[in-house]
Amino acid sequence: MNRSEPLRVDIVSDVVCPWCIVGYRQLEAACEVTQTPMVVFWHPFELNVDMPPEGQNLREHLAAKYGSTPEQSRAARDHLTQLGESLGFRFNYSDGMRMVNTFRAHQAIHWAGTHGLAHQMKMALFTAFFSDGLDVGDIDVLVDAAETVGLDRNEAHHILKNGDFEQAVREEEQFWTSRGIQGVPAMVFDKKYLVTGAQGIDGYGRILEQIKNADAA
Repeated sequence: MNRSEPLRVDIVSDVVCPWCIVGYRQLEAACEVTQTPMVVFWHPFELNVDMPPEGQNLREHLAAKYGSTPEQSRAARDHLTQLGESLGFRFNYSDGMRMVNTFRAHQAIHWAGTHGLAHQMKMALFTAFFSDGLDVGDIDVLVDAAETVGLDRNEAHHILKNGDFEQAVREEEQFWTSRGIQGVPAMVFDKKYLVTGAQGIDGYGRILEQIKNADAA
């Protein structure tokens, strides 16, 4: 599969959604297999809009939200850990891991995007939460992540403390939910084709081939 122009992929996701990083890594691998250049635009979605600042124990959160038993939760985490390893991403789950509020994280990504570094910031925050067990709602964590991708930490602290991009993020969240996005990852290919949920490398490969065939028709 060869495209003269990169395939645009808009991805609506949350940085505390394991299937969002899994889906992205699967898509990335499928693009390599099919020789499909792509450009990704990340968009905000909060899995837990009402999550308090102190967060909630992850296992308790999953039990309350989905009715998961400790055994089911452990099995799901083990599966994700193995899947992550196969895709070059480290899930480092622990019993003390907490689900956190991500509104500030989305503001940080939005701001990074004004410097052309939204993708790098998104990847840094996936790693901060899932690999390093950090609170991606905490300003200091976000400032550190910003610095690692080449952004100014003083500016990062200022915009997050002042909430400079709160309204912009809320508007973008509303844009996507008003168009029916209720779960993530949600990927829009070429501004035409919506795919929800992680599809696997082969699944994404088939989608990319279908887009190629539609382009050629």
